Amino acid sequence: MQLKIPEGAFRAYLFDCDGTIADSMPLHYRAWKQALDDWNCPFDEELFYAWGGKPPVEIIATLNRMHGLAIPVEMAAERKESLYYAQLEELKPVAEVLEHIEAMQGKVPFAVVSGSTRASIVKTLTAVGLLDRFDILVGSEDYTRSKPAPDAFLVAAERLQVAPKDCLVFEDTTLGIEAAQAAGMAAVRVPSPIERRAGPKRTEVDRRAGTAAGADA
Repeated sequence: MQLKIPEGAFRAYLFDCDGTIADSMPLHYRAWKQALDDWNCPFDEELFYAWGGKPPVEIIATLNRMHGLAIPVEMAAERKESLYYAQLEELKPVAEVLEHIEAMQGKVPFAVVSGSTRASIVKTLTAVGLLDRFDILVGSEDYTRSKPAPDAFLVAAERLQVAPKDCLVFEDTTLGIEAAQAAGMAAVRVPSPIERRAGPKRTEVDRRAGTAAGADA
């Protein structure tokens, strides 16, 4: 499946990491299930994908409220990350996104903009051999409000010294697309593993307040 790039003279490409650059979401979900089993906490797969882009500590805090639990947030987040790291040898890049990384390398600056910690971003990109491709890494430590707020993408644009309207975002989650739109950026929707399993679908290309996907958000 090819990704359709919207028209425009974009001066920077901003990429989400998990599920966009790296096909890591199934590994993350496996790690979440193992970690949360320690506290008998359910975590539905569709909810996991709907929350794509949320930092781990936010996910655990929200699950605590939903289920009346008292899971130690930091401890569980560290446990989940260690379980994810143990699977990194299985990790591969998302081929459709890698195609655009290779095509535009050296032509425009790149940034990674993720809800994961910077340490997790580095480990993921190292595992797929792409760490040296990116000029800027923006992790959950670098902003206060997570996606769908625009903060993470605005931080990346500022560090690259490129106006938000000149940035193109690659994202696999609804929260990420909403964040890009809120930042005034065009975005390319990368299909999730669930969508891939459901069969070929036309990739959604979203512009701020300009498409059906944006209206539905």
